[in-house]
Amino acid sequence: MIQPGLKGVIATETAISHVDGERGELIYRGYSAPYLAKHYSFEEVAHLLWEGHLPNAEELQELKRKMNAYRKIPTHVKNVLGSLPKDTDLMAVLRTTISSLSSHAFHEKTLNEQAIHITALLPSIIGFRKAQLEGKKFSTHPDSTGFADYYLHLLIEKEPSPYHKKALETYLILTMDHGLNASTFSARVTTSTESDLISAVTSAIGTMKGPLHGGAPTGVIQLLDDIMKDGDVEKVIKEKLQNGEKLMGFGHRVYRTIDPRAEVLKERLLQMSGQDTWLNLAIEVEKQAITLLNEWKPGRRLYTNVEFYAAAIMKSVQMKPAYFTPTFTASRVVGWTAHSLEQASNNTIFRPQSQYIGPPVQQ
Repeated sequence: MIQPGLKGVIATETAISHVDGERGELIYRGYSAPYLAKHYSFEEVAHLLWEGHLPNAEELQELKRKMNAYRKIPTHVKNVLGSLPKDTDLMAVLRTTISSLSSHAFHEKTLNEQAIHITALLPSIIGFRKAQLEGKKFSTHPDSTGFADYYLHLLIEKEPSPYHKKALETYLILTMDHGLNASTFSARVTTSTESDLISAVTSAIGTMKGPLHGGAPTGVIQLLDDIMKDGDVEKVIKEKLQNGEKLMGFGHRVYRTIDPRAEVLKERLLQMSGQDTWLNLAIEVEKQAITLLNEWKPGRRLYTNVEFYAAAIMKSVQMKPAYFTPTFTASRVVGWTAHSLEQASNNTIFRPQSQYIGPPVQQ
């Protein structure tokens, strides 16, 4: 029986992550992802996905040292950035610049080292491109800062508040991996041909670029903007439901209960209550939207998903929509590379079958 999109088809085994849509669980290597987001840093969780265990103090210090060192953009990558047309979208910029990292020297590194290098460099590329387009000088942040702090500083060009830093880091941890999603599958398929890690990540970025995978928060921003402009939460939501419009940020293809990632982000935002207008609005919108969805679409189990609160966080730090999917990419690259490492360690090339539905043989 054909399953369009391979929905429900088990294509591989993995020890990296597990998504249970019925129970609303996301697990990273035996740990609840929400628990990790509450108690550990981006670097610690990245180490868990790459190495299979949380780092001790010495391992964490060494990982941070490497990530700080790999933030520096190679000269040839800067040249590539300088040669790209200004209207090249940012995901295409990432795809091209990451591809340009490929060299004999890069491929001499271990796969784990390559994964660290690619992950550490992505925020710098995004920040450099932002400065380039705005006609500003690219300035880095002190090497001692963590991944989320460094990235946020590059985007907003000022010292971010502790609330915003923690909210963004929580989001980055919760979106590092999510089972065999489209972009992760792309990375594993590429790796299964015994291609290199750069090619696997480039494949994944190309997949993430598609709006059905990486562009969801943009619709939530429009919803929040509409409500902010009108001033009446209930009125705007009812109008959208009456017009048959999809309420962006609610419902998920996998989760049939509350998205566990959304719950953790909501907890972070509640801690910031009163600190930011957009975050306060998001909390009120969720409350009324869930009530109205239960009235209008009973039994559909449409709950808040991670994109809803991700959009609220991005709006609160004044992040432009063009940076939403690249930010998702800066997080998910950890999962892509972890899956590529796992695929390479016990490889079988992916080669599914297709069913021919063309015309019969003519002669």
